[in-house]
Amino acid sequence: MTRGVVAAGHPLTAEAGASALRAGGNAVDAALAAICASFVCEPLLTGLGAGGYLLVGTPGGDDMLLDFFVEAPGRGADRPRRPQLVPVSVVFGDVVQVFHVGAASVGTYGCPAGICAAHVRFASLPLAELVAPAVRMAREGVALNAQQTYIFELLSPIIATSPEARALYAETPPREGQVLRLPEVADSLERLAAEGAAPFYTGEVAAAVCDWVGERGGMLSPTDLAAYQAVPREPIDISYRGLRVRTNPPPSAGGILIAAVLAELDREPAPPTRERLVAAMIDAQRARTAAFMDSLHLRGFQEEFLGARRSVGGNTTHISAIDEDGWTCTTTVSNGSCSGIVVPGTGLHLNNMLGEADLNPSGFHLHPPGRRLPSMMAPTLVRRANGAAELALGSAGSNRIRSAILQVISNVVDRGMGLAEAVQAPRLHWEDGVLYVEPGAEPTNLDGIVIARFTEPNVFFGGCQAVRRDPDSGHMVGAGDPRRGGAVIAV
Repeated sequence: MTRGVVAAGHPLTAEAGASALRAGGNAVDAALAAICASFVCEPLLTGLGAGGYLLVGTPGGDDMLLDFFVEAPGRGADRPRRPQLVPVSVVFGDVVQVFHVGAASVGTYGCPAGICAAHVRFASLPLAELVAPAVRMAREGVALNAQQTYIFELLSPIIATSPEARALYAETPPREGQVLRLPEVADSLERLAAEGAAPFYTGEVAAAVCDWVGERGGMLSPTDLAAYQAVPREPIDISYRGLRVRTNPPPSAGGILIAAVLAELDREPAPPTRERLVAAMIDAQRARTAAFMDSLHLRGFQEEFLGARRSVGGNTTHISAIDEDGWTCTTTVSNGSCSGIVVPGTGLHLNNMLGEADLNPSGFHLHPPGRRLPSMMAPTLVRRANGAAELALGSAGSNRIRSAILQVISNVVDRGMGLAEAVQAPRLHWEDGVLYVEPGAEPTNLDGIVIARFTEPNVFFGGCQAVRRDPDSGHMVGAGDPRRGGAVIAV
């Protein structure tokens, strides 16, 4: 009998989660072990200096979203000061995206707090056991596979911005099979397991990070780190085709926009045409105004925004896990595109969330200190009307996260695709007046639309990792997105 299934963005990330299941852990244990392994196997886009969200589906249906995403720093600082961001162009095939990095891009990280909070609330195995695969790989080294080599190539302009990042990651050009060892990450994971999150927020690690960032013009302060907490939240709950979709609530932006599109599509017969899907994406993009972004943190905004839309009746990694006892866990963790700021002796390569245009559409350095940044990350769970969990998924991919999740749900629910087929199917994405399409996804009846065509599937369109349980038979399957080297392991 299958004990459980883990889907992740790297085979060794998935294997770490599977090892927790083999040891008798639940889906949350598997997700936490996989998160820690991803810090080693997928090191640029995630890490202890990152932030994220973790959605837990319990056997009884009492789902909870744990928010440990990045906050805007700057408590006690002179707010008129606008530290200097470093613009870097990253080329996704024929599409160029500008990221902003350096110390000025670093926000208050959440991963140490999130891992420890999730472990205390939901896990069944000791944290030292969960971090052990990641610690071993960090010391022994992990060979870059083809997908990670491509990520290193993409982000090489960011790596080149600091001598510490170059010393740790750079071999120019990066080559498949290159072995990457991260002994300081191993040390920090062992410290996290032994001492909890405190050293990273009020102890030696926190002091070293703040000194390093501050000396280079960043805003992160000891007060910012000391005030940080992982926050439990009630997920959005919206109906779609008679199912219940539960996803990331405000102050995150992605989940509420996914819910709005699903509510719009649910008013019409299934399946939606590609043209109808694009129209719904355009509606969601138009709703993402400056007022929308500024209101996400306000009490009652979710109900107000979705009230008129409910039907009647990134760079990032994602992990989904499911087990035989009815637990599900879907978690997205992101370092942005990474900042290039590696703090010696800490194992932390810090996020660049203050420099991600997707999270700062109205301009940089406008969020008040202490506010959670409005991410597109949206770990999502789909339940039957009777409460049985059927599907858990999420995606990497910046603004493309919401499009990837939406299309995979529609592929499964509206088109009856198997999970692997649904994840691998060609995708499209609308943003800023341009429709980006993979081969096979282009609509045929859209006039006057600017179209950016990719010649093959691309990591630009996200990396969706998903698991599914048949509520009738209990059979469990997973799907890893080949765009991000996704892997599935059943135990």
